[in-house]
Amino acid sequence: MTDAEKAEQHPQEGTEQALRALLDGRWGRVRDAVRTHVRGERFAPVAGLSVEEHRARVADQLAALARTEVPGYGFPAEVGGADDLGASCTAFEMLVADMSLMVKVGVQWGLFGGAIHALGSDGQRAEHLPGVIGLEVPGCFAMTETGHGSDVQRLRTTADYDPGSGMFTVHTPDEAARKDYIGNAARDGRAAVVFARLRTRGEDHGVHALLVPIRDADGRPLPGVAIGDCGPKAGLNGVDNGRLTFDRVRVPRSALLSRYGAVAEDGTYSSPIADPSRRFFTMLGTLVRGRVSVAGGAGTAAKAALAIAVRYGEARRQFTRPGSASEEVPLLDYRAYQRRLLPALARTYALHFAQQELVASLHDAQTGERPLDEHGRRELESRAAGLKAVATWHALDTVQDCREACGGAGYLAANRLPQLRADVDVFTTFEGDNTVLLQLLAKALLTDYRDAFGDLDTAGMVRFAAGQVLEGVIERTAARSLIERLVSAAPGRGDADELRDRGWQLRLLEDREEHTVAGLARRLRRAGGGDGRSAFDAFNQAQDHLLRAARVHVDRVVLEAFVAGIDRCSDAGARRLLEKVCDLYVLSVVEEDRAWFLEHERLSGTRAKAVVKAVDELCADLRPHARTLVDAFGLPDEWLAAPIALGAEAERQAAQINAESDS
Repeated sequence: MTDAEKAEQHPQEGTEQALRALLDGRWGRVRDAVRTHVRGERFAPVAGLSVEEHRARVADQLAALARTEVPGYGFPAEVGGADDLGASCTAFEMLVADMSLMVKVGVQWGLFGGAIHALGSDGQRAEHLPGVIGLEVPGCFAMTETGHGSDVQRLRTTADYDPGSGMFTVHTPDEAARKDYIGNAARDGRAAVVFARLRTRGEDHGVHALLVPIRDADGRPLPGVAIGDCGPKAGLNGVDNGRLTFDRVRVPRSALLSRYGAVAEDGTYSSPIADPSRRFFTMLGTLVRGRVSVAGGAGTAAKAALAIAVRYGEARRQFTRPGSASEEVPLLDYRAYQRRLLPALARTYALHFAQQELVASLHDAQTGERPLDEHGRRELESRAAGLKAVATWHALDTVQDCREACGGAGYLAANRLPQLRADVDVFTTFEGDNTVLLQLLAKALLTDYRDAFGDLDTAGMVRFAAGQVLEGVIERTAARSLIERLVSAAPGRGDADELRDRGWQLRLLEDREEHTVAGLARRLRRAGGGDGRSAFDAFNQAQDHLLRAARVHVDRVVLEAFVAGIDRCSDAGARRLLEKVCDLYVLSVVEEDRAWFLEHERLSGTRAKAVVKAVDELCADLRPHARTLVDAFGLPDEWLAAPIALGAEAERQAAQINAESDS
């Protein structure tokens, strides 16, 4: 029987296969490779391990992955890699079987290796990266300090160059400068990329990175290096987070990663980027890959939780159906259960397509397939910041809702949800605190707005009031022409079918973003004035508005990515299903923000009520397809490792729970 004949006999199965292919996307081969490599007893999730047991297990898993092609994906071919950054990001986000392994992979090959790759010279890459890829040199990324987390520009660790000896002295001047929460530091790291203030010939050249050995071959701290253990955490206890302090540790001049800043033997500093601020932010671009990866990893945690909860909701039954003496109602038939899970499932799909676009943009920029100018780089970095914030908050909320939806069964460690909840929690604050990242995005939006409208003089205000689209704020995507066609064909306000018209939906979210950003710009212009203090006060007082501008921007970007994803779908059944999922995503976003749409007269009271009704109807429409939608994520059962999610075992547990509740 051909695949087409099978799909015709089992339409849900055919739809699932089509969805899987679309979701796997450009790097589907990488997803399949991880599904193949991360199997068996070594990688199976295990509950109840001690901290030391968990760390040892994850270290063993990391060593096993080092023997595959996975570590080399993101590194240049000349050092044994594959020159495929997109593959590296995709492989990272698939490692949901144990999120401690996911983070450990990110530290070793994303942050530590990625910093050497991004900041090192050609010679430094050739010297160090083969050992990083093969795990001969386990490493750390030592940026965060106790007293300066997000404020990287104010880091206090110093690196003073002495021309007489040709050595840097790396030093921790006080407790606030201690490197804190450093992955791989407490147990396994042998070297660290240390971010410090580079000082030479009496001049401070700002934050640079140096490769500093921290342990000898036997695992003992080197002279002058003090290593502490952060100890047990709420989650991710397979990651050995530690603290590093340096007491006048001397390293050779070659330790300075010198792509963007070098020191000659006589102490003369040079850089291909003359402006110190631009140089700093160029070097900080190494964080973009981490933020992109974290967003994807959080998305996979949400997918795993939804797969568990939806499967449980199909198997677990509660209360008899009216008119029947024995037929009990599956949890997933209850509207409250659908309301809890299905809008979250729709948003997870939407964020997946946005993540695909972001990974592709990052990959293409690095390979030169689509080189970026300075504005393009800023746009990529700000989009990575916004998606990281929204995706990680969404994952945290989704895992919690799934846990509650599964009741007491969801609270059992054996059913994975408590561990997923604990592990994904810190994703909201590492690789950039989410609130700070949204402010970064909002400032980028304001910069684009200023570039488009200058100081927003009277003529600019009139143009905006007349309804002109903010061409400088709403950036062009690959699918922008499709978006514009849909928007131009949207029905006028009041059309009975407009709620599910894609153009109307797009226009509604665009309008909300335009209004919010323009209002923020006017607010800051009125409050602005002379000195830096007044500018700070204006921004500080408008932080609620800044955060809102960033959030509504991301909502619009995510919807556009979803529309583009549907456009790539060639299977008619999968496409019809995705259209409904997309409707549920955007209308649930509108429902959440009904107050704004009502206050600003974008929706009438009647239309706002219709949005709520439409969300209910979409939940009912999608209920029969919920299992197909979560199975299409392609997460193997052994990664879920939750008895309540595993077929016959789920039904057995549900029956047992039913019996216990009846007795």
